[in-house]
Amino acid sequence: MRAISRVGLGLCLLAMLAPGVALADDAPGSCNVPAYLLTSDASLPKVAEALKASRPLDILVVGSRSSTIMTADATSYPWRMQSALQEKLPAATVNVAVELKVKKTAEEAIAGFAKMLEERKPVLVVWQTGTFDATRSVDPDEFRDAVDEGVALIKTAGADVILMNLQYSPRTETMISSAPYLDNLRVVAQKHEIPLFDRFAIMREWNEKGEFDLFSPSPGIDLAKRVHDCIGRALASLVIEAARINPGELRIQR
Repeated sequence: MRAISRVGLGLCLLAMLAPGVALADDAPGSCNVPAYLLTSDASLPKVAEALKASRPLDILVVGSRSSTIMTADATSYPWRMQSALQEKLPAATVNVAVELKVKKTAEEAIAGFAKMLEERKPVLVVWQTGTFDATRSVDPDEFRDAVDEGVALIKTAGADVILMNLQYSPRTETMISSAPYLDNLRVVAQKHEIPLFDRFAIMREWNEKGEFDLFSPSPGIDLAKRVHDCIGRALASLVIEAARINPGELRIQR
């Protein structure tokens, strides 16, 4: 597991519109995600195969500073996803690792993919990308080509892929042109028939609901923890849905 980096706490998650998939107890502040944002026509066959064969589910999150939080690992979304998956899949062994690509465009990030995949040998890669490309105004077509190449490398290595798009922030939406990068991530996901975790849409829904104040210039560490917890559990729900598995049918691993 990698060391924790600072993350802009203003770019955090909120609680979503109902009706949806409940990610927590029905208490005030519980995050609920509209069901359509946690369903996918694409599947995760490698994940399903590993779980049904009672093999460990090794997940690699390839991300940026927003994959971490200014506190212990256990509170950032990769580890919240691991915890949620382990809770939902008690018969399985779930291992999550993080590979940070801080201040790297998609094209720069994929330069190390071959070695990373050979060393890690993940069953599933969650690739969070697009934010740095958008802030650098990278040509959208070049961004799409880089993501396309990266997904192809991951699939060739024998792993499933979930693409995760940009964060939504009302403080930066007028300064960063995110639409071309969001669109191109969706195009690549559809081309390769892989799930897209639409973090941008989820956060925008939460913001409109007003559960969290994403516009606050000083949101605080408690908000960041709640946001990461919501994202991690939402990701876990997407993994299980896209794997097309029934957790109750899995065998206990020995």
